[in-house]
Amino acid sequence: MTVYIMIGSFILFCVVLMAWKKIENSGKRQDSALKQRAIFNLNEQLTYTRLKEVLPDRTILAHVSYDALLTTKFYRTRNKYRHLIADFVVLDQHHQIVAIVAVDDPLVLKRPQQAQYQDALLTMAGYRVIRYEDVPEYQQLRQDFLREQDVVDQETKTNSLSDLKKYHLYSDLERRKIKAVS
Repeated sequence: MTVYIMIGSFILFCVVLMAWKKIENSGKRQDSALKQRAIFNLNEQLTYTRLKEVLPDRTILAHVSYDALLTTKFYRTRNKYRHLIADFVVLDQHHQIVAIVAVDDPLVLKRPQQAQYQDALLTMAGYRVIRYEDVPEYQQLRQDFLREQDVVDQETKTNSLSDLKKYHLYSDLERRKIKAVS
């Protein structure tokens, strides 16, 4: 009988000891192990590759925070876009933003209202937003970027010729004479 009491006491002691350690560790939060993660998902990889192929002279930035794209005076307005991220930002040779490309991932269930809200924020700030439902095809990218680039280049050439006619030399400007009153 004493053997059973000793075994029971030992088991009870082990159970109490394990419960004590569990209570002691529950107060401390433990971090999980860090693991590597892919920068792009499959759709983003394909889109990035196609953008680089279609626009080799442009700089393509990925996962750009709205905080880097937008600024505002009030903190409460900034909170509306604080955690938003643009998929791709296309820059020209002078590092000016040409367009912001958004790709909807069919695997992620996003609300269409959220996408419209994000597009509206960027559009209000004066950015051109191009949203694709899936990975854009080469033809679609060429149509959206290269044809527009040709139109902009033609307008720039036309404007530069007309600007020469608009601006006067300093010697042609009227100068007002100021009289000193004594």
